[in-house]
Amino acid sequence: MAKNLILWVIIAVVLMSVFSNFQERTTEVTEEVAYSEFLNEVERGHVREVLIQGEQITIQHADGREYRTFNPETDNRALIGELLEHGVRIDAKKADSDSMLLQILISWTPFLLLIAVWIYFMRQMQGGGGGRGAMSFGKSKAKMMTEEQSKYSFDDVAGCDEAKEDVKELVDFLRDPSKFQRLGGTIPRGVLMVGPPGTGKTLLAKAIAGEARVPFFSISGSDFVEMFVGVGASRVRDMFQQAKKQAPCIIFIDELDAVGRQRGAGLGGGHDEREQTLNQMLVEMDGFEGSEGIIVIAATNRPDVLDPALLRPGRFDRQVVVPLPDVRGREQILNVHMKKVPAAEDVKAEIIARGTPGFSGADLQNLVNEAALFAARADKERVEQIDFEQAKDKIMMGSERKSMVMKEDEKKLTAYHEAGHAIVGLSSPDHDPVHKVSIIPRGRALGVTMFLPEEDRYSYTKQRLDSMISSLFGGRIAEELIFGADRVTTGAQNDIQRATEIARSMVTKWGLSARLGPLAYGEEQGEVFLGHAVTQHKDVSDETQHAIDEEVRAIIDTNYTTAERILREKMDLLHTMADALMKYETIDREQIDDIMQGRDPRPPKGWEDRKSGGGDGGATAEAAPVDDAEPSADGDADGGRDGDNGPLGRPVGEH
Repeated sequence: MAKNLILWVIIAVVLMSVFSNFQERTTEVTEEVAYSEFLNEVERGHVREVLIQGEQITIQHADGREYRTFNPETDNRALIGELLEHGVRIDAKKADSDSMLLQILISWTPFLLLIAVWIYFMRQMQGGGGGRGAMSFGKSKAKMMTEEQSKYSFDDVAGCDEAKEDVKELVDFLRDPSKFQRLGGTIPRGVLMVGPPGTGKTLLAKAIAGEARVPFFSISGSDFVEMFVGVGASRVRDMFQQAKKQAPCIIFIDELDAVGRQRGAGLGGGHDEREQTLNQMLVEMDGFEGSEGIIVIAATNRPDVLDPALLRPGRFDRQVVVPLPDVRGREQILNVHMKKVPAAEDVKAEIIARGTPGFSGADLQNLVNEAALFAARADKERVEQIDFEQAKDKIMMGSERKSMVMKEDEKKLTAYHEAGHAIVGLSSPDHDPVHKVSIIPRGRALGVTMFLPEEDRYSYTKQRLDSMISSLFGGRIAEELIFGADRVTTGAQNDIQRATEIARSMVTKWGLSARLGPLAYGEEQGEVFLGHAVTQHKDVSDETQHAIDEEVRAIIDTNYTTAERILREKMDLLHTMADALMKYETIDREQIDDIMQGRDPRPPKGWEDRKSGGGDGGATAEAAPVDDAEPSADGDADGGRDGDNGPLGRPVGEH
């Protein structure tokens, strides 16, 4: 930015100086008279002053006018004598030494300057010859890391041991190809890494390059596609040409689904730029020329949308799954990231790993960073376990809105709402235990109830899904039982939405309806192109859709009744937990166990410190819709922006 500004300032100064020079020249006296007329004026006494500059004589008339003439005489003595005789003041200067070449240069300066500016911008558009600008669309944007720049190794990758084993033979092949070629074997040309976002697919690819000590080209799938047809295909060709010069090497394409989506989707036809790019990639990976010594590694979290031609043998014929880490993998990832922060002796990676089910590698890195920030705010020398707990609460439940003041009746209603979630969840079979209940506003919620799985879960039973729906309705039912049907608030909006999605998925996706059986029922689907739906269909009849709606309603009604029955039977526990929340604002597992066993809850850890820290301040909360978060796209038990019983262990109920 500064460089461009300086350039424009220089251009402006040059233009101003040139035009000012021309302006001075154009404002000079241009009137000329004959030499004989000049002599006559001298004899008449009409000339007051002359300036002799070489052959040019500038005359100042008695009336103030100025004009000029040229002296044809080689000897000026006679002229000077005559001027002195008539009392004319004489001034003389050295003749102008401007050469003809200099005058031509000055006259051509504006044109030369414009040509120079045009050449500069053309080079900028062409990326200075580096193939990064508008005039070199077809050049690849892949960035190459040399052997010296590849500083990653398999030791930097944790939590995906199986994936590392799958790709280690790629390293062996790049180091010693003859080992595999001796028996006629060939290494896969393409490896597709599949896994959720943040699990370390890119890091694993860098580790492969670092271990193999070979050049590593990296590019994103979106870098191929431009608005002009054929540009992406040209970039693919250029990328493979560069890679062939550096073979053996690795090409890493991140977010492959940006360019590798299935062809023939009905958008753009066969001349679509994305499809042309995909066709060229297919040819380069397994065409007539071949790409010996080049291994293409791609990453995506949407393998279901890829074109089948990409996944056939000879292209991306090997898929390496990089899943979310289990408890042992999370511990390994935490140990890698905790090496960068000074951790206290009470910090145990295995404990943090057990309390973070469903966290990806990126989530765990963020957890360590947030804990370090909490410790830095408190001016600590080391990061303690309590800092990790605060960081986990912030990631799972959102930041505390300490500046928000709630009215007493709103605070009481929130306490009963969250207590209803917790008690129904604790009283339902096959439900995760309650980790924490809080009525401190966090994020967009006035309160949260967080259920934390004791172990990693990979599937869900019908009983557990029913229990989840019941606990989601616990907050709304508690409001109705305590304050009456007319005092029920809008705080259960997200709870109702998630419960409905779970029930609908049970019927249409998971085959958990006895009436409709183990069938998958599609609903309205379509693609949006330029703001308009271009395809839309529904593969169920109106009668079946009506039956689906009835089954969903039946599941909701059954679990709603179950939740209401639990709260009526345990009304005393509901009052006790709500009172504890009104007193302590946040209760943990220890206080919850005391309440469920009929004992008075002990004060939470750190409550005295929070109590002495001062009261709340700021604006007053209003009874308004507080949770408009969108649930997961597939509506299953794993979604929910603000929490559920999914793998992230986020809160089930919010108000």
